[in-house]
Amino acid sequence: MMECEGIAGIEQFSSPGKGRGLRVSRAYEAGELLFSCPAYSYILSVNERGFICEQCFTRKKGLAKCGKCKKAFYCNVNCQKKNWPMHKLECHAMCVYGENWCPSETVRLVARIIARLRHQRERSPSEKLLLLRDMEGHMEDMDNEKRELNEAHIAGLHHFYSKHLDFPDHQALLTLLSQVHCNGFTVEDEELSSLGLAIFPDIALLNHSCCPNVIVTYRGINAEVRAVQKISPGQEIYTSYIDLLYPTEDRIERLRDIYYFSCDCKECTTKSMDMEKMKVRKLSDEISQKEIRDMVCYARNAMEDFRRAKHEKGPAELLEMCELSIDKMNTVFDDANIYILHMMYQAMGICLFMENYDGAVRYGEKVMKPYTVLYPAYSLNIASMYLKMGRLYMALDRKSTGISALQKALAIMEVVHGKDHTYVTELKQEIRGE
Repeated sequence: MMECEGIAGIEQFSSPGKGRGLRVSRAYEAGELLFSCPAYSYILSVNERGFICEQCFTRKKGLAKCGKCKKAFYCNVNCQKKNWPMHKLECHAMCVYGENWCPSETVRLVARIIARLRHQRERSPSEKLLLLRDMEGHMEDMDNEKRELNEAHIAGLHHFYSKHLDFPDHQALLTLLSQVHCNGFTVEDEELSSLGLAIFPDIALLNHSCCPNVIVTYRGINAEVRAVQKISPGQEIYTSYIDLLYPTEDRIERLRDIYYFSCDCKECTTKSMDMEKMKVRKLSDEISQKEIRDMVCYARNAMEDFRRAKHEKGPAELLEMCELSIDKMNTVFDDANIYILHMMYQAMGICLFMENYDGAVRYGEKVMKPYTVLYPAYSLNIASMYLKMGRLYMALDRKSTGISALQKALAIMEVVHGKDHTYVTELKQEIRGE
């Protein structure tokens, strides 16, 4: 019943010290597609409704809305019908609860997984190599904070979904939640805005490296794995689970916190980029190690405070938080220090939100150059930054500067998304001014 059919050119193997992994059985060039995986289950973020089809994630104008709840939007009747088995879990509840309908994205995704598991009789096309139920969950490694969060998610499931779903027992729910925590993917667009949450069992087999040789991008509700460097037959394929901007210590902490392992890739062992990432100002007086350590501590706290404040404060206050922390860090750190870059990137986002394009460009220009040094060559972070900057310049009537930035974005996007991706064809039209 659950026979494994495999994927051409890819084989599962036992990776030393890493458990299961994937390796290639033939050579791949940068930009080449290794394989794609349809989402097993997925949800569109509430704030993307009306812009993107709930079923196929196509972004277009003039979507048709669900006649009952008026909240879900589709390309056409066909997409709506296909989506109904999943949408019906929410449609009625959204009408009943109105403004009080607020399950977390994790809860929404888990509800859909449960609904699909109920009716599943054979391996899905998302499980050519790995069954959803066999995904790693690290239940035993969870701290109390994560356990409490899981209990809150379970309460949310019962609260919003009990009418249309029969739940497995408590232990099974906890297992599923921990699997989603370790293996869930945020589906992002070409500007790295979050579109939703999804689960791709076969992609979950990819191990992590801070020097990845593949990248995962999205085409509708399919995840695609593309080479970002030359890969030789027999080599393991690695993606990066985290943002690679940060220094080794921060990356290791994040990987431990979310995925429960330590990375031993070349970058984590040699820390070759750390000096560059932690750049300190050149002052006449040498800055002491203690001052640097204290400022790193301040910077990490400022980042965490800002992350929390995003849910509570308005844009003007948030922008002020960014400016204050940047000024303080500037007494010790160079402008290209990643902690300053982090806050400048946040500030740029707020300026964009407030439609203060001059402010956004000012921050963006400070971030752009260091990004190209600190990230790998084919990076979504660099591409999305060139894209945002290009679009900003165009909006400010700085056309030639804009086109030059968009062309740089295009060069990376052709490799990471593929030459035939809608993002690429749409960008080409944008550059031609169509």
